[in-house]
Amino acid sequence: MDDKNQETRQDPKPRARALLPIAIFLVLYLGSGVYFEYIAPQDGQMGFYVISVVVAFAIALIVAFCQNRRVSFDEKIHFCAQGIGDDNITIMLFIFLMAGAFSGIASAAGGVESTANMLLNVIPGSLAVPGIFVIACIISMAMGTSVGTITVLVPIAVSVAGSADLNLPLCVGTVIGGAMFGDNLSFISDTTIAATRTQGVEMKEKFKANFAIALPAALATLVVLVIAALTSGAPQLEHHDFNLIQALPYLIVLVASLCGVNVFLVLGGGIVLFALAGGITGSLTFASAFEAMGTGTSGMFETMIVTILVASISALVREYGGFAAILKFIRDHFHGKRGGMFGIGLLTALMDISTANYTVAIVVAGPIAKTIATVYEIEPKRTASLIDIFSCVAQGIIPYGAQLLVAASLAGISSVSIIPFCLYQFLLLVCVVGWIVIRGNKA
Repeated sequence: MDDKNQETRQDPKPRARALLPIAIFLVLYLGSGVYFEYIAPQDGQMGFYVISVVVAFAIALIVAFCQNRRVSFDEKIHFCAQGIGDDNITIMLFIFLMAGAFSGIASAAGGVESTANMLLNVIPGSLAVPGIFVIACIISMAMGTSVGTITVLVPIAVSVAGSADLNLPLCVGTVIGGAMFGDNLSFISDTTIAATRTQGVEMKEKFKANFAIALPAALATLVVLVIAALTSGAPQLEHHDFNLIQALPYLIVLVASLCGVNVFLVLGGGIVLFALAGGITGSLTFASAFEAMGTGTSGMFETMIVTILVASISALVREYGGFAAILKFIRDHFHGKRGGMFGIGLLTALMDISTANYTVAIVVAGPIAKTIATVYEIEPKRTASLIDIFSCVAQGIIPYGAQLLVAASLAGISSVSIIPFCLYQFLLLVCVVGWIVIRGNKA
């Protein structure tokens, strides 16, 4: 490769056609999702999961390889290898692997149920709904997964709604809001991992930036729920059995994360603690502990493969001038640092609406957002915070996302009926927009 070509590829000209692979993915994945969700639904299958996201990205990668004949096949392989071999991508893959093992052994050890039941026992009946919101926040931060939190708590929310004749969509929406809050801030969430690694920042830096925006939204949500609870009937909450030893590792992991302990140490320590807790309480054996970790890591394989495919596609799109085209569009329509932040937020939200998966949306939007942030002189921690928050807002209100679909299925209601009661997500949007308007140019 001669010096002239190398120089050209370091500063490619904007070419909108370079974005064709991303467009192909969106048309294929979004189109099939809409078709199988609303036109020809499959029994027992969520429409956006009929066609694997891995297959859709693989087809997009093939399209990327077929583009730009001036670049040889070997050069394209080299660009892909550079993208996959990036330090942040490598760290992200390792963390995904450990997070999967942690999630698997924590669930098998009984930590999720014990932690939720322990917290439920301290909630007064008159504050059941706001209490469930707080529990969802805590459980999701400790688990690092919104869907897992929803699966555990929605059945409880349904029971609470029935016992006091409360609005069922409100109770379910409350759980989803708390789950999104915790997932957005958790140090072991795949969205946090993706957001921080694509921007090359420490998780504690992104947490502080997120917290300043998410906390006011959470407090406002809590105030609304408390007022609603005090003006309605008080449900009778049953006593729930729990094991403190099984719940303790989650609490230690949560505290360690908030103290800024290295994520590898947090996850590794959490795995050891849950193995010990499971052994002491009899919920795990030596064999079942390793089986649970294997199951957990297997659940991360799709996310890891998607990360590799997206890194390859992004590398080629960047070399072809696709990122430069997006940057040119944003520079033409969004001005100043504040405008750059809105551009990053809009880009991420649209990616999430199109993919119905906020981890995928962050992985796709992350490299582009980093380029935009460099031009607009936006701090990396702020960019990581913005892509995580805007993907959280979008994912938490789309009726075809896994969060609302799973919750609706467990509650026996439609996902659309929950949307008006996703208070936290709407208030989070208000807070992040307000923050950008008021402090955006000073950050």
